Amino acid sequence: MIQKPYHVPLRLGLLSAAAAEPFLTEDLLKGVAVHAGVDLDKVVDRLPEDDPRWQVEPLRDLIEDAMHAFGDNRTQADAWLAPRLHAALRLTRREAADRRLWTHLALAVAPDYVAWRHFSRTTSKIGAERFKGAPDRQCFSRLWWAAEMFRNGSDYAPVVAACGNQDLIHSALRRELIDHRPTAQALVEVMERGIAATGREFEGLMTAVNAAGVTLAYDVLAPDVPRDPDAVRAWIADAARASVPRHVLPEGPDEEPVPKKSVSDLTDFFADLFETAPVRGRAVEE
Repeated sequence: MIQKPYHVPLRLGLLSAAAAEPFLTEDLLKGVAVHAGVDLDKVVDRLPEDDPRWQVEPLRDLIEDAMHAFGDNRTQADAWLAPRLHAALRLTRREAADRRLWTHLALAVAPDYVAWRHFSRTTSKIGAERFKGAPDRQCFSRLWWAAEMFRNGSDYAPVVAACGNQDLIHSALRRELIDHRPTAQALVEVMERGIAATGREFEGLMTAVNAAGVTLAYDVLAPDVPRDPDAVRAWIADAARASVPRHVLPEGPDEEPVPKKSVSDLTDFFADLFETAPVRGRAVEE
């Protein structure tokens, strides 16, 4: 499997999909050889020099620790890395929506991690979308957004639970409804209760949840407290002084957690929905 590039940048930048394309070589996608990094650095758009968030070294250390800790247990790394990546790379949602940032992290900073995590033994390749794809497919953006959507205020424990089930995060991240915080927490609770566990079950449940949402306002059934942008801004401002622990969970923005009653009520509602959800392959009772 490939190693990290000879030249790893000191700071994150923005790399467009078009600029990245020449470096997504067949050898890279086969996990045989990686670019040297020098030529790629010439096509990167720079981020502000005075912002400590763009330093690569803390991210590179975190990524190397993940590969070292999980060895052949590649999928298990997601639950460990997602909350720590989110806590290390403190972004606004607008910043996180810029795919160029994630393309640069994947292709210039850590292509070896992308290869380690997403090399397919079935196709003997790495999908190009893991470097420059949609947020629910790109190697690092999917982890950051999973942490953002499933954290409960400052508590990353639900993120660990959600990212421990690939089917849940794959189904959930493709749907805007997950931005309703009680919904995200209720989905974790549904999983932990054993109501839904497989990909087919989550797809069926999410289809039913979306359909019900057309006629039912979930923010009325399960109200949330107002979001606190000041807490997020303070968390981002503290990035230079923050360190990310390896053996305990970090802390996210100091926002109010989701009301417990809203999570409980919505979990019960989803459990009822699941009884008639269109789960492919599930036997239908006469």
